[in-house]
Amino acid sequence: MSHTILLVQPATKPESRTYTDYESVNECMEGVCKIYEEHLKRKHPEIPSITYDISQLFEFIDQLADLSCLVYQKSTNTYAPYNKEWIKEKIYILLRRQASRAT
Repeated sequence: MSHTILLVQPATKPESRTYTDYESVNECMEGVCKIYEEHLKRKHPEIPSITYDISQLFEFIDQLADLSCLVYQKSTNTYAPYNKEWIKEKIYILLRRQASRAT
């Protein structure tokens, strides 16, 4: 479990920047999914149950002005930065694991 800080900038305006911290990388990736789900709920309030596929989630991630995370590295006592592509890879692995458990 590595402390992870998610940095989000939805728009080009610097004022739109926010951050959230999580206890692990997996929690952070679930947080990214929740951000997308909240976006869908705001966009389609009339739909009671929202579904999406991973390509739609990745398209949303790509449209953000910036998305990155800082993951604590115990060995060096520092935070290592990771970009959108790394985040998408981690989300893919997480969702694949969740799908295999569900079957």
